[in-house]
Amino acid sequence: MKRFMMLCLAALASAGTAAQTAGFLCCNMRTDGAWISDINYLGQGKTMIPAGTPLTMNGYGKNRVHVVINGRKQDIGNDYSRSISLETFARRYIVAQDPLERLNTYPRNIQEAIGTARLTKGMTREQVIMAVGYPVSDENPDLESKTWRFWLSSWGEFKAIFDDNGLLTRIEAKADIRPLVVAE
Repeated sequence: MKRFMMLCLAALASAGTAAQTAGFLCCNMRTDGAWISDINYLGQGKTMIPAGTPLTMNGYGKNRVHVVINGRKQDIGNDYSRSISLETFARRYIVAQDPLERLNTYPRNIQEAIGTARLTKGMTREQVIMAVGYPVSDENPDLESKTWRFWLSSWGEFKAIFDDNGLLTRIEAKADIRPLVVAE
């Protein structure tokens, strides 16, 4: 009985944490130095962490995944994708295979668009994700949907529209934010 109690206490102590996991950031994400929100707003004082950046996941907190990137502790916040589990959320953003391996095989214009966190016609869903991150699941529950809705800021909405083959055919954005999200 005592051994059973010790095992239960050990399990409770580790709840909400995960074994240290090495991986790569799936996509271009913006940080304020400590917090990376899944909405991926462009904002004053934020810098971009490029897709393929090596990281280590150290566990979970309330609606966040604890990581170390370039020697700095950061949290990836599940701010707008709470319709998916935190583990599924973590698997989206922390990938085992370096995305740069695939990026280097893409046409030059796609590589350049991804490198500047912008979209261009002809991208696949995977390439859109690498460029601007995942669309938040609370507004985009189906990743097979023809339209993905993103936000550059609380007033800066843009949409990625795909054809039946999953290729980006149109990017809808107001004139003031279009240069910030579209590589033309």
